[in-house]
Amino acid sequence: MYAQVMEGLRILEDGIYLDGTFGRGGHARGVLQRLGTGGRLLLMDKDPEAIAVAEHEFGADPRVAIHRGSFTDLAHWSTAQHGLDGVLLDLGVSSPQLDVAGRGFSFGKDGPLDMRMDPDSGESAAQWLARAGEAEIADVLWNYGEERMSRRIARTIVARRAEQPITRTAQLAELVASVMPRGKPGQKEIHPATRSFQAIRIHVNRELSDLEAGLDAAHAALRPGGRLAVISFHSLEDRIVKRFIARHAKAPAGNRRLPAAEDFVPTLRAIGDARKADSTELAGNPRARSAVLRVAEKLGENPAACAGGTR
Repeated sequence: MYAQVMEGLRILEDGIYLDGTFGRGGHARGVLQRLGTGGRLLLMDKDPEAIAVAEHEFGADPRVAIHRGSFTDLAHWSTAQHGLDGVLLDLGVSSPQLDVAGRGFSFGKDGPLDMRMDPDSGESAAQWLARAGEAEIADVLWNYGEERMSRRIARTIVARRAEQPITRTAQLAELVASVMPRGKPGQKEIHPATRSFQAIRIHVNRELSDLEAGLDAAHAALRPGGRLAVISFHSLEDRIVKRFIARHAKAPAGNRRLPAAEDFVPTLRAIGDARKADSTELAGNPRARSAVLRVAEKLGENPAACAGGTR
């Protein structure tokens, strides 16, 4: 998907680009390789460990500016207010976050039940589970994880925490597994705690509301002809991105019973269909199997002219 991202961004040598989810810099390196001396790359991440990597690897490059924070803050970052030729958002948790037990994202590694992408902000998963009501926990598991056993899991969490605080990832993973029905012999299934961990992580980090705000901010910051590239890893994220692009690219369906609305003026156009990782990438990165890339282009005052791909 790396090559597809670079192609989708259509990088100009003197362009200004924002990587709103730096992670460990895989995409940032690709953008920098394509930029000339007059180009600029703006890097954002709310994870302090990611920012430390960015400072170490790119801090001395005069083309690079680095800011710790969520991509929802890009409207308040003065460096990003001069107009952008491309914005990249690679959503979800990064591989380093999953691989470090101390971050609390993985049910496969015992560690503190944290799950915050920014460990200095908000409450941890353990703190939320200690105070949330049974109905709230069940709603989060269902709405963000589509977990069919959400009510049973929530009820068990509330009962268990009355006996002992739930502070470790292994505790939560074991608790969820204990109430899940057993799979059929020989049937390959995901770990029983997968959906619950995903749902709690999304809730703790406000990922879906941040995505909506971040898309609006990116749309406002893009210059005509600029590209928005978003990589999603589950259907909830992808649905938000798909609807966002469609809302700005296509006129809403009319209703003959209502007064005629003002003429719709598109401000985005979708670039191709949703794209997925090919077999070569999946062989080297199995986590990319659920990744979906969508790309859109910002239109200018004359959408018909921009639709041809000219700038």
